[in-house]
Amino acid sequence: MGSLGSSSAAKAYPPGIHVPSLTWFKDGDQQEIDWEVQEKHLRFLIDSGLHGIVIAGTNGEAAALTRDEKMQLIRLARSLAPSSLPITAGSSGGCTLAVLEDIRAAHAAGADYALVLVPSYFHFAMTRDAIRDFFLEVADKAPVPVVVYNFPGVVSGLDVDSELLSVLGRHPNIVGVKLTCGGIAKVERVAAEFGSFWSKSKGGEFRALAGQSDWLVPALAAGGTGCITGLANLYPKACIRMFDLWVEGKLAEAMELQIEMSKCEVGFGQGGINGTKWVVAHLLGYPESSSHCRRPYPKFADEKKKEWVLSKVKLCSHLEK
Repeated sequence: MGSLGSSSAAKAYPPGIHVPSLTWFKDGDQQEIDWEVQEKHLRFLIDSGLHGIVIAGTNGEAAALTRDEKMQLIRLARSLAPSSLPITAGSSGGCTLAVLEDIRAAHAAGADYALVLVPSYFHFAMTRDAIRDFFLEVADKAPVPVVVYNFPGVVSGLDVDSELLSVLGRHPNIVGVKLTCGGIAKVERVAAEFGSFWSKSKGGEFRALAGQSDWLVPALAAGGTGCITGLANLYPKACIRMFDLWVEGKLAEAMELQIEMSKCEVGFGQGGINGTKWVVAHLLGYPESSSHCRRPYPKFADEKKKEWVLSKVKLCSHLEK
């Protein structure tokens, strides 16, 4: 499979709400993927009208999946989704070779984009130049457009800063950045340098997305194009409505909905992935036995924590309806 390389511009990353789909496992010794629940959940996400699906992101427990499982998940999502719905594959590894092999396999399975983390096992050696060279080589050779995934919390604190984004954004096969660092100033700097998608005078070919929906409207106002949010695993229509209100110019209504949504997103943030899976399963009627993360991620078993997370997350249930 040939790469896009630097000879042609890649297709821009679609604006809107993208969801990092949860991965569901059976509660046995091997914790195999529960394909029945998985298909049910993917259908729920696709039917909600979301603008994109991310497979094997952080919420999808990418670090716990084998490559074969990841490819099966991508193929399932691609078989269920309309061809117009973009699928992004989380791609990570300990070295450039492994990341590129992962991206090529994901492309063959049906992925349209790759969401790429900085390799961090040798974090002590990953200087700004090393991070830059990694992404440029991946972008040169990847068969699909690359979205930089900036999440210092899971890569030993490594940060793709504004200076790096200034360089990476010029590569024709790097189309965006997901900012799970919460750096809204980076959104502004990307828009200032590469143009905002919302500006008639600028193209915005390189796009910045919020990593959570609790700052979607501020990110849009700063020149961003949407978000990749775990909250959309439960409240996709409310997230889409928030985006649509802003696009329609109903800024006060969009901000009002943003404030309401922030009340429940704290439950996702403080509950962790295991708490997120538990509350999504609880409210969508999936078996609790399929909601556990793969070991060694601990079960979400504390009844007081369950009660607290549910009390926060249910605050937005009326908005989804």
